[in-house]
Amino acid sequence: MDTAVRGINAFLMVVLGLGLGAFIARRWKLPWGLYGIGAVTFVLSQVGHIPFNAYVLNALFTRLGWTDLSSSGALLGGAAMLGLSAGVFEEGARYLMYRFWARRARRWEGALMIGAGHGGIEAILLGLLSGYALVQVLALQGTDLASVLPAEQVETARLQIEAYWAAPWYAALLGAVERAFALCLHLSLSVMVLQCFTRGRWFWLLLAIGWHAAVDGTALIAVQHLGPYWTEAIVGVFAALSLVIVFALCQPAEEPGAAAGPAHGGRPILRAEDERPTTERLDDSRFAGG
Repeated sequence: MDTAVRGINAFLMVVLGLGLGAFIARRWKLPWGLYGIGAVTFVLSQVGHIPFNAYVLNALFTRLGWTDLSSSGALLGGAAMLGLSAGVFEEGARYLMYRFWARRARRWEGALMIGAGHGGIEAILLGLLSGYALVQVLALQGTDLASVLPAEQVETARLQIEAYWAAPWYAALLGAVERAFALCLHLSLSVMVLQCFTRGRWFWLLLAIGWHAAVDGTALIAVQHLGPYWTEAIVGVFAALSLVIVFALCQPAEEPGAAAGPAHGGRPILRAEDERPTTERLDDSRFAGG
């Protein structure tokens, strides 16, 4: 039972990551290329995010005496910094993606596909890692650890294996539940950063960074004080609010022949029925396509 549930958890994480993309692609007839852009954006964000946490934040925490986050001050400060780190790197990467790569992706539904790719690849990678961990534990089961591991690693490995199987079967499904909630968050963040370009206001990037930091920081504090189940419940509330943000920022597709949308930089395209072909209009129209 325990083995099957852990395998199902890993499988669900991968399916959730791909399934959301498949649903959005089918619902709005969108290309999978947008999903791929979101996925690559996430991976590139981690190229800076992971080393920054490992070398800069760890060194800072050591200097501040925050090696143990059990104290209130260290926990609050650590949660704030780790949350902001995730927000700055991931939302910064998302902004740069819209600015320099997906320059024609200016529709609400396109932002959903990109968000599905961003959160989807994270779910897929974590699902694969979860499955790999299960295979490793099963391979070591009943094996003399001293015969396959260096002596100094045997006790650590034994404790890790015991902890792995000690968790009840239903706790093993928390990984899939968390990924489902995280996908909702990534959809909202993708749509929020898009507003920088459709509304021309850069503070939407700050809002996205703040929202990302709030979710991550709150989860870190909650898991320390409330445990994993209440933490997932709180993250579930954030996920529900994220969906509210997604639909609150919904921008319906324009009717054919209407003024050009964000794919043309938000500038109107002249239409024959609206404008006469004067010399001034012709000069202006050369730059209307952006």
